[in-house]
Amino acid sequence: MNIQSKLAVTYITLLSIGVIVISSYAILSIRSFLLNEAIQKFESDSHTFAISFEGTGQENNLYNKVKFVADLTGYNIAVFDSAGDQLLSYPDTGFVDANEFLNDEVQKTLIETGKPLVINEEELENLIVLERIQSNETAARYLKISQPKDELYAAEASIRRLIYGAMIGSILVVIIVSFFFARYLSKPITQLKEAALEISNGNLDREINLKRSDEFGTLAQSLNQMAGTLKADNEQLKKLNEKQNQFFADITHEVRNPLHTISGSLEMIEMEDLSEEKKAQYHQQAKRQIQRIARLLEDIKTLQRYDFDGSFIQKKEFDLAALVDNLIEIHSPIAAEKNIAIKTRVDVTSKAFADPDKIEQVMENLISNAIKYTNTGEIILTAEQKGDIITVNVQDTGIGISEEHLERLFDRFYRTDKARSRDKGGTGLGLAVVKGILRAHDSKIIVLSKVGEGSTFSFTLNTLPQ
Repeated sequence: MNIQSKLAVTYITLLSIGVIVISSYAILSIRSFLLNEAIQKFESDSHTFAISFEGTGQENNLYNKVKFVADLTGYNIAVFDSAGDQLLSYPDTGFVDANEFLNDEVQKTLIETGKPLVINEEELENLIVLERIQSNETAARYLKISQPKDELYAAEASIRRLIYGAMIGSILVVIIVSFFFARYLSKPITQLKEAALEISNGNLDREINLKRSDEFGTLAQSLNQMAGTLKADNEQLKKLNEKQNQFFADITHEVRNPLHTISGSLEMIEMEDLSEEKKAQYHQQAKRQIQRIARLLEDIKTLQRYDFDGSFIQKKEFDLAALVDNLIEIHSPIAAEKNIAIKTRVDVTSKAFADPDKIEQVMENLISNAIKYTNTGEIILTAEQKGDIITVNVQDTGIGISEEHLERLFDRFYRTDKARSRDKGGTGLGLAVVKGILRAHDSKIIVLSKVGEGSTFSFTLNTLPQ
């Protein structure tokens, strides 16, 4: 049974029970009302009739009056003497043992109270009222009027039939309305269920067009947002998967080339007629390739630690100017071999707060790249402090970087010129390491470059703990 049928059955059951209970209560109330009205009328009529019988002088007149009243009202009327014996009745029902009603206790009650006495017992078919006749020239002293209860409830039966008809009509209306109401309520539930199933099956483009301001509308919006989030996450996972596949492909490629070189060098060294000079040359070549693989693996290890180890960065105060001077001292001889001048301009009054070893690695990579891709000119290192922020720039007059490469420049193993970069001994991870270190410092690496004019790499450091 689907949700619409369940809702319809529930509404029909509950509303039908309500209609039946209300109808039953109405019938019982009407029945009780009619009985109370009949009793009051009986009491009033019996008192009126008893008064009308007072002063009746002859038995014949008494009979005529009884007959007249019975014909007029439709009541069964009987008259009794002071001993409780029946004098006459109309319609004639034969002898009635009045002692059943007019015993001594009842007569005493009628005399003392002066009010009619109503007898309404369940086993009796008639409603009976007894009344005392105060004074009469005949022997008549007590009056009994009665009427079958079925006659009293005749109007109630008609009303009951009307109520039953209304009840059946109401239930039919309830059934029809319940189906429409259940459909109205179940429709959004069905839509939400179908949408959820489609989303779970991978259809993340499924959108629920449910324009409602109630909880169903809120749930529909939530499902749409969830589908959008899942779609975005799915796209992100696809991109990450593509990058991961490319990453492993790049590692394989980067390792395969030096391994081939090492394998070739070892084969050459094993040749018996090869001179010692050539053997030494191939030995150095194999050694450089081994160092290259070691640097590659070390860079990969460093990147992995930046990604998953939040404590890999150990921040503390250090002298940035001294660190720059040390780097210039190391790289100046290498730059001088290419006729490149390295200049510095450090305007720092406070110490930087960062991991000095990692910042040195960042600047080492940036300076090495600047020397590597600058054929002539100069390299300028600047550090300028404004408030609690130090901005570090590494500017060169090298070959520059075209705009198409800037977006992926810091991706792992990405090279603007793969052949030249590999010839220069790079691993393709230097700038990725730079980005990872600075990200761990809550800083970003910014690059401005123009082909043929050079490049400027910039990042910021804090002077106080954050």
